[in-house]
Amino acid sequence: MLSAAFAVHPAAVASQRHSVRQHQQFCAPIRTATPRRRLPVAMLSVTNAVATQSRESSPAAPRKLSFPILVNSCTGKMGKSVAEAAVSAGLQLVPVSFSAIEVPDGKLNICDRDIHIHDPSESERILRSIAKDYPDMVVVDYTVPDAVNANAELYCKLGLPFVMGTTGGNRQLLNKTVQDANVYAVISPQMGKQVVAFLAAMEIMAEKFPGAFAGYKLESYP
Repeated sequence: MLSAAFAVHPAAVASQRHSVRQHQQFCAPIRTATPRRRLPVAMLSVTNAVATQSRESSPAAPRKLSFPILVNSCTGKMGKSVAEAAVSAGLQLVPVSFSAIEVPDGKLNICDRDIHIHDPSESERILRSIAKDYPDMVVVDYTVPDAVNANAELYCKLGLPFVMGTTGGNRQLLNKTVQDANVYAVISPQMGKQVVAFLAAMEIMAEKFPGAFAGYKLESYP
């Protein structure tokens, strides 16, 4: 009877509830607030500094090439087009060319430049003299097939690097002449851009797909 009276005594019950509330409050999990993102005060300054440093450290744009080029001959359609393209590209067009075709006053105007046209019989004497004034000169040949080998021999004799844009001639002899003279030269069976692109594509395909073109022969005709 005593124990029952003690269990239901109001004071005891109130004391027990107060103790439980204190225990629950003490054991409640601690919640941490999500920290606010703070933007760096000097972000803009640092970004500008990095961008400035990047611009200063970046390599300078390559300068445009500008070397003397002599187009032999400028009287033909292809030679004239090459001369005009050279001027447009910023190259220095040497005001001399050779041709058996007579032109008025012995001069041809290309891009507001007077090109003096000389007879091919004078080519060695004039080229030798011109090479002293333009030591880095490159000759681009667009003449006739019958003059390919003779012109190449002359260029090699004078030590002039050249591009043989003329189709024809004895190509094996042409290659041998260049190799024996140890002169820089660009020689292709055909200098038409479509043909050159096709030849380059064939080289790539030959590397990627060896044997795919076995049995085929590449021929070029003037």
